[in-house]
Amino acid sequence: MGFDWTVFALAVPAVLFTGVSKGGFGSGAAFAAAPFLALVLSPGQAIGLMLPLLMLIDLGAIRAYWGRWSRRDALRLIGGSLPGIAAGAALYRVADPDMFRLLIGLVAIGFVAFQMARASDLLKLRAVHRPDPSRGRLAGVFWGGVTGLTSFISHAGGPPAAVYLLGRGLDKTTFQATTVLTFWAVNLAKLGPYMALGIFTRDTLIADLILAPVAFAGLWLGVHLHSRVNEKLFFRLTYAFLLVTGGKLIFDALT
Repeated sequence: MGFDWTVFALAVPAVLFTGVSKGGFGSGAAFAAAPFLALVLSPGQAIGLMLPLLMLIDLGAIRAYWGRWSRRDALRLIGGSLPGIAAGAALYRVADPDMFRLLIGLVAIGFVAFQMARASDLLKLRAVHRPDPSRGRLAGVFWGGVTGLTSFISHAGGPPAAVYLLGRGLDKTTFQATTVLTFWAVNLAKLGPYMALGIFTRDTLIADLILAPVAFAGLWLGVHLHSRVNEKLFFRLTYAFLLVTGGKLIFDALT
């Protein structure tokens, strides 16, 4: 990967946005950086560049929510994610860059559709009361597999994980902590396949070292903007951005 100034001109705001999203508005929109970077980098370079930065940002969240998660639900999602990650790695071996651009674009638009369906009550995900802790094993493994696959493709495992966790009757803090633990482990599990496939390379590591202060600055900024910026406006702008970016990736892949 070249260190052309135009790449960093896009990478800096993308990484800053990721930090802001994770620091102040939850992690749901943080994956938007990968589709954005895929406009100027190959899909592999884009997701490889973001992985260590996501892991770095998650370290702070792990400490903040230590021990507050549902261990049972996290383990189900993490265990289920491993076959999904393996499927993503197998797909990466046979798919050309345009196929991955198409997949990233579809995931981006699908994410927006998922959030809009939830907001309009077209998709009703209701937390159950007093869930039976022994139930939900197959659901956890299934949605964990979808989480692993979409996370491998574009770091967008949030929606499938939420489908499972929202049905588990967890309180807000436990839900957030379980999400943090799950994606810290999922991202860690992706590191080996990324390296084996040449997605995560020495060049991306150097770029990550340069961009690490930007990620921390975004994390700090997000914490301070949390109570100062309208959350609905933030996500509306994010969804509009994802629709445009996802549409551009799909167009580029098909033409």
